Amino acid sequence: MRALWGGVWLAVAGMAGMAMAEEHRHKGYEMPPYTVESVTDGVELRRYGAHVVAEVTVEGDRSAAIGRGFRALAGYIFGGNAEGEKIAMTVPVEQTPAAAGGWTVRFTMPAAYGVDDLPRPRDARVRLVQVAPDRQAVVTFTGLPVTADLETRAAKLRDWIAARGMTITAGPHFQFYDAPMTLPWKRRNEVAFTVE
Repeated sequence: MRALWGGVWLAVAGMAGMAMAEEHRHKGYEMPPYTVESVTDGVELRRYGAHVVAEVTVEGDRSAAIGRGFRALAGYIFGGNAEGEKIAMTVPVEQTPAAAGGWTVRFTMPAAYGVDDLPRPRDARVRLVQVAPDRQAVVTFTGLPVTADLETRAAKLRDWIAARGMTITAGPHFQFYDAPMTLPWKRRNEVAFTVE
């Protein structure tokens, strides 16, 4: 009997471990690790761990900038680097207004890499950055990520954060998890702000 319960316990522990591992994947793609602190009014407060990103800052309106940024970063991970090494695609693709104008587009690098482990980009615009742990207020939604809708959602989230006395330190971050050909109702999109 003890052996039976031991087997059941191992099976349950194994399933729990699988659930935890899948928590940081979307449709098989690795995501940066986070824990959910709370959920209120459809807003998740998340704590993200440290992770590495490849990023590029590009000019233009939001929809044009995401395309240009994506192409530069895709070039890097598909072998456009000093070693010609291919790096696994992850999600989300993140887009944030840049301080000096334009947009910063980011790919999270797989967790197996530190900044010093990654091959150097051939494209001088691509930067490799260690991101410190942070806390974010996040709203997840489906549909096509059109600029007007993203701005409306960001304004509502900004008001929600202010009403709770929290301070925004960065954002908005627009995060896209699915390929452009994905049906709108099957897409995962997010609007987020980094908060204290």
